[in-house]
Amino acid sequence: MKQHFHRVRQTSGDRSCGARAGPPTPPMSACATALAALFLLLAGLAQAQQQEVSTHDEPATFRTTTNLVLVPVVVRDYQGHPVGDLKQSDFQLFDRGKLQLISKFTVEKSDGKETVVAVPAETAQPAGMQVVAPAAAAPIPDRFVAYLFDDVHAHTGDLIMARDAADRHMKKMLGPKTRAAIYTTSGQNMLDFTDDRDKLHQTLFLLQPRPIAEGVMHECPDLTYFWADRIRNQNDQEALQFAVMDAASCGSPNPSIEVRAAVARVIARNEQSSNVSLEVLRGTVQRMAAMPGQRTIVLVSPGFLTLIGSKNEENLIIDKAIRASVVINALDVRGLSTETRDPSKPPPMLQGAALSQYTNYVEQMAHEVFNAQSDVMAEVAAGTGGTFYHNSNDMDSGFQRVAGIPEVRYVLGFSPQELKMDGSIHGLKVTLAPNSHHYELDARRNYTAPKSISDPVEMAKEEIREALFTRDELKGFPLELHTEYFKTGPQTARLSMVAHVDLKTLRFKKENGRNQDDLTLMAGLFDHNGNYISGTQKTVNLRLLDANLERWLWSGITVPASFEVKPGAYVLRLVVRDSSGPLLAAQNGVVEIP
Repeated sequence: MKQHFHRVRQTSGDRSCGARAGPPTPPMSACATALAALFLLLAGLAQAQQQEVSTHDEPATFRTTTNLVLVPVVVRDYQGHPVGDLKQSDFQLFDRGKLQLISKFTVEKSDGKETVVAVPAETAQPAGMQVVAPAAAAPIPDRFVAYLFDDVHAHTGDLIMARDAADRHMKKMLGPKTRAAIYTTSGQNMLDFTDDRDKLHQTLFLLQPRPIAEGVMHECPDLTYFWADRIRNQNDQEALQFAVMDAASCGSPNPSIEVRAAVARVIARNEQSSNVSLEVLRGTVQRMAAMPGQRTIVLVSPGFLTLIGSKNEENLIIDKAIRASVVINALDVRGLSTETRDPSKPPPMLQGAALSQYTNYVEQMAHEVFNAQSDVMAEVAAGTGGTFYHNSNDMDSGFQRVAGIPEVRYVLGFSPQELKMDGSIHGLKVTLAPNSHHYELDARRNYTAPKSISDPVEMAKEEIREALFTRDELKGFPLELHTEYFKTGPQTARLSMVAHVDLKTLRFKKENGRNQDDLTLMAGLFDHNGNYISGTQKTVNLRLLDANLERWLWSGITVPASFEVKPGAYVLRLVVRDSSGPLLAAQNGVVEIP
């Protein structure tokens, strides 16, 4: 069978053939000789590696801080412009009113992300294989936007207005390196990440309200979720009294029993819909964590009520989003809605002062419900450094605002002292130091204390996985990524990778007369839409003798991997981390297989 061969090289430093600045590139024969010498060197080191270097699939354990709390902060001046020149000393962070030591501080700028580019390569011609000229690399996506429509809680008019604005937005704003997905809280009529605008348009116009907690017509007493919560969880006697009056006005023979049954029914029904919405949001964050590059979720919703028990779930979502560099923006589709009770509900049969008192109470509760419904959207947006767009009927401007990511986002980290593992909710407050400028801050509002210490092995896996699903070139130590592909048929190919790790900067531990360290290598393959296809992970145990240490430091180590693929454009992402530092390095490679 005739095989077609092509090699692409991605490296953190120029040591051999390839496009580079400086002296002219060696001729093809010199490149072939140099590459052949490299692979002979790799073969010569194989036996030595077996003696002092072993490779297996068990994950390494890294030293990590398991109780680090991350707090994104977005700072704007009074004209709404982002402020990006602040330092760690400009911030103060309080946990339950107590000033905390900020132990981690990063500044993320949306225009500072590195994007992957195809690397031109000199191609040698091995015997028996036909060289294929490199094809022009297709645009590789580096920005992903998931539009999550809350069709469980949204009314028809609000959903249509938001749908039409989203359609206009996607036609104008989605560029060649942006991929969009449409998800729904009902789980129906969804579309995964794509650049096909026709499919996006068709999916948008399948959206319709799909309530799963719709009340029974003329239910008596006709309680809201907020009202029922006041009776059962807050022991509000006034709320109970008016609910009993409502039940009695409908002719109930035992209004107190009817109210208790209605409270249980309303809370169960509405908690189901709220929990479903939070679960879908959590799943969307999980899905976004598997995408490379910039990641934004746009929550399009009228809001929904979540009670005290849901705060832990909200904080888990926020934690997951922060660690996966996912920004959640929210758009309130109610616009300038009025804060009145549904006029179709007949008032109870009360007269005079009792009726007036009842009416005032219901209107006040409706006002509180209206504000409380948007709390979850405001909290997940502020908690991840996102934008909450509300109180406006201009949906076109709204989508323009919420489809982007913050131009500048600060992430503060602190380790709470004497933290009790009790699962309690801690209020957070971020301010600027007294001598700093006066700016407007949006920051995370609270977090949930863990109930147990996290497993360090699982934490290590999560850190490596998070590094894999980004596009940043990390340079903790020198790392080279060599890729090549072999066409094994018209629609099949083998994509091979050789990782070369320089060991000079590793911090070996001396134990049993050997220099020890463990490396974890994870390689991930992504398609042209940025979707994860497959991956491989290896652990390399270094147990180097003193007599051979200098040679190992000079030569480094190599680790191969391969993937069976079809023709197309691919991004290969390699992440390497050691256990002693820990140090982290990552490289990207782009391959176009015709």
